[in-house]
Amino acid sequence: MTIVLVGFAVLLLMILVFRVPIAFAMGVVGFFGFAVLNGLTWDNFGNFRWVIPLSMSANRIVDTVQDYALSIIPLFILMGNLVTRSGLSQELYNASYAFLGHKKGGLAMATVVACGGFSAVCGSSLATAATMSKVAMPPMRKYGYADSLATASIAAGGTLGILIPPSVILIIYGLLTETSIRELFAAGLIPGILGIFLYLGAVKYTVWRNPKTGPAGSAMNWRERIRALIQVRDILGLFIVVMGGIYLGIFTPTEAAGIGAGGSFIIALLRRSLTWTTLFQTLAESARTSATLFAIIIGALIFSDFINRAGLPSMMVAFVQSLDVSPMVVIIMILGIYIVLGMVLESLSMLLLTIPVFFPIVAELGYSLVWFGIVAVVVTEISLITPPVGMNVFVLSSVLKDIRTGTIFKGILPFWAADMVRLALIVAFAQISLWLPNLLY
Repeated sequence: MTIVLVGFAVLLLMILVFRVPIAFAMGVVGFFGFAVLNGLTWDNFGNFRWVIPLSMSANRIVDTVQDYALSIIPLFILMGNLVTRSGLSQELYNASYAFLGHKKGGLAMATVVACGGFSAVCGSSLATAATMSKVAMPPMRKYGYADSLATASIAAGGTLGILIPPSVILIIYGLLTETSIRELFAAGLIPGILGIFLYLGAVKYTVWRNPKTGPAGSAMNWRERIRALIQVRDILGLFIVVMGGIYLGIFTPTEAAGIGAGGSFIIALLRRSLTWTTLFQTLAESARTSATLFAIIIGALIFSDFINRAGLPSMMVAFVQSLDVSPMVVIIMILGIYIVLGMVLESLSMLLLTIPVFFPIVAELGYSLVWFGIVAVVVTEISLITPPVGMNVFVLSSVLKDIRTGTIFKGILPFWAADMVRLALIVAFAQISLWLPNLLY
């Protein structure tokens, strides 16, 4: 236990103080921690024997790179980047505005709905927030929206990108816990839609308190609404084919990722949004993001080997069993730890650090790992808009340089409360996330 605590302390020091990338920080701590646990031995020439930790690390690297299931990550990332290049974000916003723009706070509502639709094929919260800020902010400023409501709706709507499938975070969780990715995708759909409706309620509440924050926009007739819907038929069809094929068992998630990448490439060609230069940039960006995620996964697996070798999960399970409390109290304690960590750690870092420790406890308590995956991702979503380290907020402040970070955080509070309500509902009523995977599989 002492070695593990020292390892966690060194890891947090490297991440928070020295700003070492989490992939390298976890890999280094896992490597040396594994070496210490297996005994510090030297050969006859006084050289340290690296055989055991080197063998463990090499096996992790080779096995991860050769894992066919991991090809789902670069394919879905490529799909999201091609969709972004195709300009579909603007059409999604136009379709949402056509039905909601004439209401008070309607432009902010349209932003939330468009973020939900865009994240369904993008899978990245940060990319959703950055892209939609360029699309949604100009019309909201045109109609005199308060900066706090306008930016908060984009930042909160962007968090939907890590839950609504296809979600890279859910894929990583499935790989770390050996949980079915298609079941996780099915489990994330209803909570994601619930999040959209609760965010709409947050907008309504904000406008109810102060109508000047979100004036009504121009109304559209039904002909204009239908025309706006027709414009999003490509992205809607792509989502139905990809996710419908997974849900119905027609093809595996990896095959669906390939179909999604190919479909988005065809859409980009038909829209003439690709040149040789933009195609190269898209492929290069997808490769960089994929390489970063692969490095993070490898580092997390090496660190996981260290804490498993130290016996931390089994010690935590034994400690929880010794407590005279109900399983739900333990879950609430875990959620409290997540919320506190979300104030100081970036979302992916928080998930990778805690999942190897917490998921054996959850499994021992008899809870579904699919359900816990959705709960963990929802808490991770909350961390994206939680001060002082709300990544979506800082992405927006870097794109919209004339708006202070404090202004965005000020408008975030109703959306943060909506997320907490959703978290409470998912924890109290597990069927919200488990009904669809139980129905399908």
